[in-house]
Amino acid sequence: MNDRATGRISTAKISNNSIPLTMVRTARETLKSKSNGVVSKATQTVSAAEIEVKKAAGRKRKTAPVDEDEEVTCNSCDEKENQSEDEDEDVKKPAAKKLRTKAAAKKADDSMPLAARTAVSSLKRAMYIGAHVSGAGGVQNSITNAVQIGANSFAVFLKSQRKWTSPPLAPDSKTQFHAFLKQHNYDAAKHILPHGSYLVNLAQSDPAKAKQAFDNFLDDLQRCEALGIKLYNFHPGSTGGDTMAAACARIASQLNKSHKATSSVITVIENMCGSGNVVGSRFEELRDIISGVEDKSRVGVCIDTCHAFAAGYDLRTPDAFAATMAEFDSVVGLKYLKAFHLNDSKAPFGSHRDLHANIGTGFLGLRAFHNIMNHEPFQNLPMVLETPIDEKGPNGKSVENKQIWADEIKLLESLIGMDADTPEFEKKEAELQAKGASERAKIQEQVDKKAEKDSKKGSRGAAKKTAKKKKVETDDEDDSD
Repeated sequence: MNDRATGRISTAKISNNSIPLTMVRTARETLKSKSNGVVSKATQTVSAAEIEVKKAAGRKRKTAPVDEDEEVTCNSCDEKENQSEDEDEDVKKPAAKKLRTKAAAKKADDSMPLAARTAVSSLKRAMYIGAHVSGAGGVQNSITNAVQIGANSFAVFLKSQRKWTSPPLAPDSKTQFHAFLKQHNYDAAKHILPHGSYLVNLAQSDPAKAKQAFDNFLDDLQRCEALGIKLYNFHPGSTGGDTMAAACARIASQLNKSHKATSSVITVIENMCGSGNVVGSRFEELRDIISGVEDKSRVGVCIDTCHAFAAGYDLRTPDAFAATMAEFDSVVGLKYLKAFHLNDSKAPFGSHRDLHANIGTGFLGLRAFHNIMNHEPFQNLPMVLETPIDEKGPNGKSVENKQIWADEIKLLESLIGMDADTPEFEKKEAELQAKGASERAKIQEQVDKKAEKDSKKGSRGAAKKTAKKKKVETDDEDDSD
């Protein structure tokens, strides 16, 4: 018999990739009409041939330039792919069409509504609640991501928050952003609160680093103006070891420069939790920055509930909440309050630890958020969740569960006008506290250990000072003798 009759294919031809894969598959189909014994042998031979062809094609792809279509489809692949999968890609890499289909399916899944947006006019108070959503793929995508979770306000990074330089705002992104605003009825000037880069420190004293920080900051403000956004939230920065007064003065100076270079954006300072040299944990520090700003209409404050609680401002009971807000009004002024970051705290009161927890599961508890949701002066402010939504998937990798935000938005909206003394509220409060109990206990133990360690350090330091003082007194007595 010849090669065609037996189903054998020359390995020499396969090795130089002269036989197309489609021809091999056609050969298999033809051979199916032969006797069972011949078919079985032929199928095994052809299957081996297919693998050899794929391997040869893979080797060819590695040496040849990637065409435009392949480059696009590769971007659809998961960036966190295992190394073992990369090594096997020659044999089992999906076709480009399959990759595009998978990417389209993922995109459709990502845009499916997880909760309907509540009409704010139907609420007893006009509370605009949302979350910090992704702007990956273009800032316009932040709007569809906000719609997906039923958000009436949202935050977004306008560019990479971990890079000093980024490409300029794409004209298409700007056009689509404005179109989506109109389509989904968002007010960019009131209810969108972009977040500044984590790299920027406006308190920086080094001239070169201060310029780098300012340029990045100004670029964000210019993006805001191009998109019609009026509020821009940022972390004030770090003293770098300098005095707090000097750091606050430098921040105010940078804000003045940025206001002169732009026309309308309000720079919104976020309060911090009070760790290390970070500026902004005390209301007095926010006040001092604002006092140095020339155009007071261009500056404001965003209160992060977790940060405030960790810094020692209590919000848990109606009386504690009222006292904290009265202090804010007295020191800073309620007229400067422009937004909220709504986060519970995994760390206890006054711990100076920035550990966000899901609403009601932390040390703040559900009652704190009931206080906020029912405080009339907070109406019409953007209220943005920054609560954790990462969960472990079936493969052990971390995945985002946006349903958590959708549910928390509805939970917060349900608190508006609710009587906190009812069994309904108390049941929900207890459920959420039970859910976060183990995490609270873990962090409480860490905080207690640190306090004990610090206390021992303090005791040793005090003992050394006492011993040194006694030695000085003894030496003085010896001198007098």
